[in-house]
Amino acid sequence: MTKLGKAFENKKAFIAFITAGDPDLETTEKLIYEMVNNGVDLIEIGIPFSDPIAEGVVIQEADLRALENGATTEKIFDLVAKIRPNIDIPLVFMTYCNVIFGYGTEKFTSKCEEIGIDGLIVPDVPYEEKDELLPFCQKHHLELVSLVAPTSKDRITEIAKNADGFLYIVSSLGVTGVRSEIKTDIGEIVKAAKSASDIPCAVGFGISTPEQAEKMCSQADGIIIGSAIVRIIAKYGKDSVKPVGEYVRSIAEVCHKV
Repeated sequence: MTKLGKAFENKKAFIAFITAGDPDLETTEKLIYEMVNNGVDLIEIGIPFSDPIAEGVVIQEADLRALENGATTEKIFDLVAKIRPNIDIPLVFMTYCNVIFGYGTEKFTSKCEEIGIDGLIVPDVPYEEKDELLPFCQKHHLELVSLVAPTSKDRITEIAKNADGFLYIVSSLGVTGVRSEIKTDIGEIVKAAKSASDIPCAVGFGISTPEQAEKMCSQADGIIIGSAIVRIIAKYGKDSVKPVGEYVRSIAEVCHKV
């Protein structure tokens, strides 16, 4: 089993995203522990970037708050190094190629291995260009997660065949954000992916309610929630730990029953 595959072992996985440093790194640490304690199976830690092209307004604003509050890549590495010994679920970084290339790809991936990061999600590196990062990830035992979108169509089987960790299924066109309804035929995308590989498939973009989580878990191997969590953090700031814990518990309970 792969390191990220552990999140899907004998259950539907609940993958949660937060932006590191929003509202500050001390609160991020508390939030990560709280989410683990309330049933999250894998955490995506967002490294803030000034131009996050895949993100909607909620996460864009979180990135800006984090950057204004002094959250640097180096400080986020230090935070993960501190918490990793206390956490046994997989952790991945979600960031953009500019952050990685700016830091130095070898240096960045080496540091990820050193502090115990299990994988990377880099939305602005398409499948056709993944060789820019893949050799570095392989050298440092990081799983580079591939994304597929409703428009991927004939490319889905090819991407799935060569994917690491899990396949990130983007539920809707556009950027991240809460949606009232997800109209994409997720089942068809999962079916196409599974025809090429037994890699777990997790659905993200737009999921926010237990009802949506249950529906998506019935069609895929897990779900990813980001904006709904970041929105709670934006509302409560340093007092967001308890409300985030309550929210993720309500989602985890549904996921783990499907």
